[in-house]
Amino acid sequence: MRLSLCNEVLQPWDIARQCAFAKAVGYDGLEIAPFTLSDEPHRLGAGEVSELRRTVEDHGLAVTGLHWLLMAPKGLSITSPDDTVRSRTRDVILRLLDLAAGLGARVLVHGSPAQRRPAEGQAHDDAWAKARELFAAIAPEAAARGLIYCLEPLARPDNVLVTTIAEAARMVEEIGHPAFRTMIDTSAAGVEEPESVADAIRRWVPTGLIGHVQLNDRNRRGPGEGTDLFAPVIRALRETRYGGDIAIEPFIYQPDGPACAARAAGYISGLMEAVPS
Repeated sequence: MRLSLCNEVLQPWDIARQCAFAKAVGYDGLEIAPFTLSDEPHRLGAGEVSELRRTVEDHGLAVTGLHWLLMAPKGLSITSPDDTVRSRTRDVILRLLDLAAGLGARVLVHGSPAQRRPAEGQAHDDAWAKARELFAAIAPEAAARGLIYCLEPLARPDNVLVTTIAEAARMVEEIGHPAFRTMIDTSAAGVEEPESVADAIRRWVPTGLIGHVQLNDRNRRGPGEGTDLFAPVIRALRETRYGGDIAIEPFIYQPDGPACAARAAGYISGLMEAVPS
């Protein structure tokens, strides 16, 4: 399992400084939020993408994936009743697939709760159907680029559409394409799942539906900065032979982003060393 850092934690540093720091404190890669690259990340040219990848790889890291896909540009939605908005959103996602492939990424993580929230008065079933239609169109495009597209269950109250792994698994099964999967965010899972995060891993990883894992505490800080225990999580990942990457994704940075990133790297790396593979 490669250990990756969600790069928005190190904003506003440029990508070279992010890479130098991440490598120095023990990460294997960066999981990039496209909005950190540009206000219109889907419009980055091939030369710019190649230069970004070269910078990351020259520091001995890899781009493991993309996340927070729809933060930029503004006005996107996978559930909007407006066909034009959904069509534009699909087109942006297709360009982000190209970005991910160009950077050598493995997965895309579809969180973006604000951009999947049902419109006022919109029925949940209608929002679900519109999201399913878009994801069904995206899945073969991801496969063609050698990518896995993961729908992220996100906890309430920030999110209302697909809050549990079971709901995400239902979407995955309705679409029925191997390039479309779900993932486990330990903060959201700790809030929404009926069992412990470790037991959720034991239940879902063997199904083959889990394409990615992000680590964070229920208090929305980094792993090791709250009451959640992560040794059982690492043990469960080992036991189930999870073969993907794990990414550190705190939302609250205490005392600041670099300190949070460094602490998490040391904590999780120590657990990975202590728990037999």
